[in-house]
Amino acid sequence: MAGSLPRYLKIQRHLLEKIHGGDWPPQYRIPPEERLAEEFGVSRMTANKAIRDLVQKGYLTRQPGVGTFVTDRKAESSLIEVHNIAEEVRSRDHAYTSEVLRAEALEANDEISVYLGVRNGARVFHTLIVHRENGVPIQLEDRYVNPSRVPHYLETDFTQHTPNEVLVAACPINDVEHVVEAVLVDADTAQRLDIAPHEPCLRMIRRTWSGDHLISYARLIHPGDRYKLRSSLHTN
Repeated sequence: MAGSLPRYLKIQRHLLEKIHGGDWPPQYRIPPEERLAEEFGVSRMTANKAIRDLVQKGYLTRQPGVGTFVTDRKAESSLIEVHNIAEEVRSRDHAYTSEVLRAEALEANDEISVYLGVRNGARVFHTLIVHRENGVPIQLEDRYVNPSRVPHYLETDFTQHTPNEVLVAACPINDVEHVVEAVLVDADTAQRLDIAPHEPCLRMIRRTWSGDHLISYARLIHPGDRYKLRSSLHTN
């Protein structure tokens, strides 16, 4: 089967083995096209295609006049848009899994009532989920949902569908608020994220609205060395 692979795919497989195996860490400069072409007995055009495809998939980045380097493929999320974390992981050709720690109804305390716009003591839905990429925790999602807007929320199998999927299907999201800060987490959170105690993390507070109604309030915690947040602005 390996012998039937197109030659550019053989080069790609070799490059990915080096990257995934840790031989070529982020910022490592890979061999130039000429050397790869010679090593695999192909034209420079074929070697170029192998590299170009991996650049498009985000594994490599070109620096004109310098070389081609392995990228830091940390998990990444947008600060502007609200994306499904499962789709984000799969878009990187990685495996997504989750662990549901809690799925329950409870009474809103002072913090939840303020952030979710409900009265103190009101019944709200709560989920606590660890999201993983290739088996490695990248986010602890602690979410509260207004039951009057998403009454069937807790009927979901959250190992098959993310909270984002459920909310978007029930209430089209038209507004979102993000607040991000660097934090040190407690021992329980560190254990759930499989990190050392006091390792820096990123915490995003996210609130979402549908129409004029607050739908959910979530605290999303990411290990600092496994995640990055991105924002872009286009002006005319």
